[in-house]
Amino acid sequence: MKSIANVLLAVLLLVLASPSASAQDQRSGVVPLPSVDDFTRGQDGWAFALGLGVEYESAYEGSDEFGFEATPAGAVQWRRGNDVFYWAGEALGWRGLRSDIWLLEAAVAFDEGREEGDSDDGRLDGLGDSDEDAELVLQARRAFSDDWRYWLVGRVVTGGSGNLGLFGLGRRFGDRNDGTGSEISVVAVFHDSKYANKDFGVTAAQSAASGLAETDLDGGFRSIGFNYNYRMQLSEKWQLFGEAVYERYGSDVADSPIARSDYEAEIGVGLIYIF
Repeated sequence: MKSIANVLLAVLLLVLASPSASAQDQRSGVVPLPSVDDFTRGQDGWAFALGLGVEYESAYEGSDEFGFEATPAGAVQWRRGNDVFYWAGEALGWRGLRSDIWLLEAAVAFDEGREEGDSDDGRLDGLGDSDEDAELVLQARRAFSDDWRYWLVGRVVTGGSGNLGLFGLGRRFGDRNDGTGSEISVVAVFHDSKYANKDFGVTAAQSAASGLAETDLDGGFRSIGFNYNYRMQLSEKWQLFGEAVYERYGSDVADSPIARSDYEAEIGVGLIYIF
């Protein structure tokens, strides 16, 4: 992991020495939000970007163990007007801008599930592994004005493992229209009982195997989440991005024997090359 971080740092120093891409001020993304990947430079057609990020994050939902993880970054995108179709990691989707203030999005994504080995301290022993699951993600953002300084967001995630929804408010900083700058958002998250027990429930069989108390959660409030995104155009081809996430669990979730902490957090930074 140290070697990966050293390589990332070396590349970062290299691109920082490259000329600044001032022309990016004239290029428009579908919306000027750092959290929305848009590598099309305002042009119709195909766009490709590839990069690497390093995250320091919780080992699993509710864990008090943290570690580093290297993750791929970037996407394949095809744009036509205000519509973008994309493949990014384990998500295949579409997003479109309507009336300058509505950003709609639909995607099929994959939940990687949880493995007993995710805990180095053996705190998941006896719980078994949960399978990867396909999920449908529907999201809408509604800006207060067409500069997207403030916006509301709503999201629904549904699949074989249950349903999750969130609603929140975001604020963008900076004046550029190319998706660089920073933003912060706060959301309230809710889940049904099936989704809650996927991460924090303990069945009778799991209880007998693990020694944890049998736990069956009801649906309702899950957490309050805070998200910060940053994106900087280092040169014509290189982008620097960063993200910090903090999720504070509600009392029902925090009381689960699986939750060793009442919060989840992660911070990440990376570089993307745009072809």
